[in-house]
Amino acid sequence: DIRRRIELIQDFEMPTVSTKIKVSRDGQYIMAVGTYKPRVRCFDTYQLSQKFERCLDSEVVTFEILSDDYSKIVFLQCGRFVEFHSQHGHYYRTRIPKFGRDFSYHYPSCDLYFVGASSEVYRLNLEQGRFLNSLQTEASESNVCDINPVHFLFAMGTAEGKVECWDPRTRNRVGLLDCALSSVTADTEIEGLPSISALTFDGALNMAVGTSTGQVLLYDLRSSNPLIVKDHHYGLPIKSIQFQRQLDLIISADSRIIKMWNKDTGKIFTSMEPEHGINDVCLYPNSGMLMTANEAPKMNIYYIPVLGPAPKWCSFLDNLTEELEENPESTVYDDYKFVTRKDLENLGLAHLIGSTLLRAYMHGFFMDIRLYHKAKMMANPFAYEEYRREKIRQKIEETRAQRVQLKKLPKVNKELALKLIEEEGEEQQITRKRKQKNLPSLLKDDRFKVMFENPDFQVDEQSEEFRLLNPLVSKISEKRKRKLKILEELEAKGEEEEEEPEGKASDAESSESSDDEKGWVEEVRKQRKLLRQEEKLKRRERSKEDQQTLLKPQFFEIKEGEEFRSFKDSAKKQKLMKKPLEDRLKLEEKLGTLNVSDTTVGSKQATFKLKKSEQQRKQQEAEKLHRQERKTLRRSASHLKSKRGRGRLFL
Repeated sequence: DIRRRIELIQDFEMPTVSTKIKVSRDGQYIMAVGTYKPRVRCFDTYQLSQKFERCLDSEVVTFEILSDDYSKIVFLQCGRFVEFHSQHGHYYRTRIPKFGRDFSYHYPSCDLYFVGASSEVYRLNLEQGRFLNSLQTEASESNVCDINPVHFLFAMGTAEGKVECWDPRTRNRVGLLDCALSSVTADTEIEGLPSISALTFDGALNMAVGTSTGQVLLYDLRSSNPLIVKDHHYGLPIKSIQFQRQLDLIISADSRIIKMWNKDTGKIFTSMEPEHGINDVCLYPNSGMLMTANEAPKMNIYYIPVLGPAPKWCSFLDNLTEELEENPESTVYDDYKFVTRKDLENLGLAHLIGSTLLRAYMHGFFMDIRLYHKAKMMANPFAYEEYRREKIRQKIEETRAQRVQLKKLPKVNKELALKLIEEEGEEQQITRKRKQKNLPSLLKDDRFKVMFENPDFQVDEQSEEFRLLNPLVSKISEKRKRKLKILEELEAKGEEEEEEPEGKASDAESSESSDDEKGWVEEVRKQRKLLRQEEKLKRRERSKEDQQTLLKPQFFEIKEGEEFRSFKDSAKKQKLMKKPLEDRLKLEEKLGTLNVSDTTVGSKQATFKLKKSEQQRKQQEAEKLHRQERKTLRRSASHLKSKRGRGRLFL
């Protein structure tokens, strides 16, 4: 491991975790912050070692190198503190009203712009040494900010997924981009509202924005729509975005992967997945070197020769890479064997999981090849016998391959499969003569696989349609049935014959084909006669069955409140219901139950009488009888009264 390792900078690490890493403008110093305890370390590239280390009171959120070297540094800390360091060490400490998340330095006015858990952007002037009027934004909170190095436009990313652009000269907002709406495409799956997690300018017009859901959006400041939307497909917040100008690449990173892709086409150049989580990525200027701050003590350094040359303080890397290209056969895992968890259980080495003897990788582990061979010999002492049997079996199969191999036919539609195999053989001979490409086989096509597996797709050769449409099938099918019988017998016995089953000469086949063409009409007539005879037999069988069956009486249930008159009434009702509406209306007019008349407006008016049920009709008849009885009683009573009056007058 020591022989294969290249250590560029001595002790390039943190006690537990590194959070941010940056390079000074002169390229001589690399500064990194981490925990625990909170500290900053400065590494001198000319000496390839650590220059100094300073401990801080609280953890650093982010920091900025204001000078060309390490002489002026600003730290934004967790406890709302802003700490200034000079060349000798701690210089001054102040506090901002709200918790900060990021800041940027405006060189023309010497102003620091702080964004954080507030709608305001705090301005601290380093020349005057006092706070200036803050910028009032529409956002509830802000996550990141940056200042364009060409025209000094100030941009800030909000928690609502928007980017606000401000002019520092007039302190007015000049633009607003809704990145959350633009990041949602047809392929993306988003659970919540995307917020802005990274923001970087490139030149005067380009700006890259990273979201909390793993999308990177590239904007031209003259347009409100993104040029490219790149998804990391991990759903993790974008931690860092860098521009590589030599190859027009964008280097975007979340906590799991670093992706390099072309900013014009979006095509992936390469990607890297470190063993530990990524906190920050720093690209060394004008070179192919990349440094990362990780969730581990060791800070990683990557050198990619395609991106650019090695820095001047480690120019020997170019010579090393050239030597590695000359000897590509030596790889890191030459002396290792990849095994899965199941392989370890079979070898009886599952108890080694978590030890230094196994190195976890993807879905398995790497282990020393010598240990693997020893464990395999102990677990399976008869491995040589198995190897010998396997070699013998391979040689036998090689000799069998020279013989004529009988193809296994499917369970369903065996005759159709045999027909397709014969047609394929003929087509292959034709294509060989014409030197054409072979067409795909139906037997091997997944779209028609069910036709040879599902019994519902079995061809019914006894059906009328099949026999009339295929009059010559009977003769050809006889040949195929013979072949099928021979194939089944050979499969059962397990024999393999070199000669073709039931092979015939070419002249016999040609004569049979000519006879088939001549006797086509006769075969159709025979099939029709056979079908007629089968129909007559079926009719006779049906008549016999009808004679044998005894008619049983049928019982009908009448609804409550209805009287049974005859079966003709129900038949009349059914006929009436089948008639169109116009005929039914005319019939109702004749019966007097419907009256249609024109109105003055031009429309028609229809008056009709409802049909009464049997129960209502009986009730009306009883009421009518009751009225008649009352009338007769009244008449008889009045007649008696008149007789009595006359008798009194006479007396």
